[in-house]
Amino acid sequence: MRLIADVHGAAAKLRAMAAEPGPLLILGDLINFIDYRTNQGIVTDVSGKTFTDQMVALRTAGEAVAAGALWHEFRKGREVELRQAYDQAITAGYDEIMDALAGAESYVTYGNVDRPDLIKKTLPAGSRFVDAEVLEIEGIRVGFAGGGITSIGTAGEISEETMVAKLEEIGPVDMLCTHVPPALRPLARDVIAGRDKGSSAVLGYIHRHQPKWHYFGDVHQPQAATWRIGETLSRNVGYFRATGRAWTHV
Repeated sequence: MRLIADVHGAAAKLRAMAAEPGPLLILGDLINFIDYRTNQGIVTDVSGKTFTDQMVALRTAGEAVAAGALWHEFRKGREVELRQAYDQAITAGYDEIMDALAGAESYVTYGNVDRPDLIKKTLPAGSRFVDAEVLEIEGIRVGFAGGGITSIGTAGEISEETMVAKLEEIGPVDMLCTHVPPALRPLARDVIAGRDKGSSAVLGYIHRHQPKWHYFGDVHQPQAATWRIGETLSRNVGYFRATGRAWTHV
């Protein structure tokens, strides 16, 4: 099986990957709001480059409150107009991704920038939405827990308490697949963005159940891609938008 994460709108690369044989596990963040390397994405398309540049500068500086204030001021008086424009852009983004997945055997969970409702609605035949459940894939019991542990108000965000509940529902598995990394600094630290994105709930699950493998994404430029947590090999499968490559589980 092959695993990818953080597709972020890379439909052409996904189409090439989906054409290859074997199951494809997609660990969230299908659409692209902002590519922090170029500032391209839905936010720029809808709100303009000047706004996006300002937002990225504040967020990469860790100024979350100021970034929120900027967004509040920008949307004041045109909330309905912007909501409709973003909804249209998001829907178009998912349509492009799902067209690229047509014909593939894929298992898709969601990340912090995703709209789980739209993923479930638009997935093509042969693809399956998975969250808080266990499937047997190539003889391996795989547990999926989607969602991102962040604080910017996106549809795919969940609380640590919600993540705990999902993981308890999954129980012991051979392989755990999440969007978020465990709250372990080398895996959770994005060395370019300068912030940590890990989940204490995921780390606690790994300590308790020790799955043989844990795969995740979310952190585009990690301090470390792989870490051993007891008996568990925890691995970031990579920033697919940038690399176009999958991690092959053998």
